[in-house]
Amino acid sequence: MTPEEIEQFIQDNDVAMIDVKFTDLLGTWQHFSVTPTEWSADVFTAGLGFDGSSIRGFQGIQRSDMILIPDPETAVLDPFTAHTTLSITAGISDPVTGERYHKDPRGVAERVEAYLGTTGVADTSFWGPEAEFFVFDDVRYDSQRDTAFYSIDSVEAAWNTGSDEGPNLAYKTPYKEGYFPVPPRDTLQDLRTEMVLQMQKAGVQIEIHHHEVATAGQCEIDMKYAPLTQMADNLQWYKYVVRNVARQAGKVATFMPKPLFEDNGSGMHTHQSIWKDGTNLFFDADGYGMISETARFYIGGLIKHGAALMAFCAPTTNSYKRLVPGYEAPNVLVYSARNRSAGIRIPMLSENPATKRLEFRAPDPTCNPYLAFSAQLLAGLDGIANQIDPGDPVDDVDLFEIDPAEFGYPVIPGSLAEVLDALEEDHDFLLKGDVFSEDLIQTWIDYKRENEVAAVDIRPHPHEFSLYFDA
Repeated sequence: MTPEEIEQFIQDNDVAMIDVKFTDLLGTWQHFSVTPTEWSADVFTAGLGFDGSSIRGFQGIQRSDMILIPDPETAVLDPFTAHTTLSITAGISDPVTGERYHKDPRGVAERVEAYLGTTGVADTSFWGPEAEFFVFDDVRYDSQRDTAFYSIDSVEAAWNTGSDEGPNLAYKTPYKEGYFPVPPRDTLQDLRTEMVLQMQKAGVQIEIHHHEVATAGQCEIDMKYAPLTQMADNLQWYKYVVRNVARQAGKVATFMPKPLFEDNGSGMHTHQSIWKDGTNLFFDADGYGMISETARFYIGGLIKHGAALMAFCAPTTNSYKRLVPGYEAPNVLVYSARNRSAGIRIPMLSENPATKRLEFRAPDPTCNPYLAFSAQLLAGLDGIANQIDPGDPVDDVDLFEIDPAEFGYPVIPGSLAEVLDALEEDHDFLLKGDVFSEDLIQTWIDYKRENEVAAVDIRPHPHEFSLYFDA
C-alpha cells in the first residue's frame, strides 16, 4: 500500500491501533503502537522517535535518539490482536544526519540487495529458509547462584510412554522417528494448519508443513521463496505467528537449536539462488547437479568464509550442540547433490531451471535473518568475484561416519567463541558495498563474547555434578 492508501485503509477498516515493528541487532522483533488520531502520511518521511539506548546493540545513552521510518509496503493486519491493529515494519534512521542507521538489520538487507545490482553479476537473489521449531506443553528453567536446571515436557514425547496422564493415550513419538507420522502420533497437525492460516493472513506464502524428526513436537513449515529483504520480513512474521498460535493453544514454541539431548535439533536449511534479467544463474543442464560454474564459485565463497558466516548464521552457544555429527546437522563444509550429510546440498527434485538452487544446511533459526542472509550472499558473491574453486563434490560418503580431517574436508568450528574469532579475522567480504560496517561487526562480536560466551563459560553445568562431584 501507499501512504495515502494506508490512511484510507485505516478509515475503511476501523483500525484501532497502528503497530510499528522493527528488528534489534540480535534479530528480535520490537514494537510500539500509535493511535490513528496521531498517525498521518507524514510519518513515512518524518518518522517516529524512540530510545535507541534501550535496544540491544544499538546506541549509547549519549546518542540515544533514533527515528523509525515505516515501510508502507509492509502494512498488514495483525492476526492476533483483540482490536483491529495495522502492523507496519520500519527501518531505522539517525535523526541528525537523516541517514539510514548502519546497525539497522533491515537496512543491511536492503543495502546488500542494492549492492548485488551494482556488481553486474545479478539483480535479484531468492531465499527459502526451512525454519524448524519445537512445540512443548511445559517448560521450566532457572539459573541462579545456587541452582541451575531446565525441564521440558510434551504430551507426545518418547519419555512419557510410562507416565500416568489420566489416561495415557500412548502413540508417543520415538526418538528420531518423528518424520512424517500421521495422527494420532502427530498431535500437532491442526496446530500447524492454524499457524499456516495465520501466516497467510499476514501475507506470508506457505508451501508445506509437517512433523519433523525429533520427538516432543518438532515441526517445520516451509515458506515460498522470496527476495532477500522480503524473506527476512517473512521469517519475522513466521516466528511471531508460530509463538502466538502455540500460546493460544496453551502450548509454547521455541526456535532454540538444541533443546533436547540425544535427539535432532532445529536447523534452518537456507535455499538460495541469484538471478539476472529473469534468468536463474545457478542452472546449467550440463553441469554437475545441473548447476553452473557461477553456482560452483558461489559455493566456493560459502566454504571459504564458512567459519566466519557461522557467527551470524548459527549465533548462539546452543547452536554448537546441534552442529555435531549424527543429528542431521552437517558440520562439514563440502557440497553434494542429494547427500544430506554435506554442509551444502544441491536439491535434485526437479529439472526445472527456475528451481535450481543451493541449500546451506548449517544455519539455525536463532539467527537474525537480515544479517545471516546478507552475509551468505556476500560470501557467495566473493566466491564469484574471485572464482573460488569449491573442490570436488562429495557424493558417496556419509560424512557423519568418517573423520573429515583424514580427507582434508573443512569443518565448522565447534563453538560460538571460535566462530566469533573467525569473524574477527575474516570479514572484509562483508564490508563490500558498505553493506556491513566495522562497527556493526565489532558490536556483534563484543556483545556475543560478553553476554553469551562468557556468561555460559563461568557457570557450573548440571552435568558437571554427575561428572565431578565425587572426584
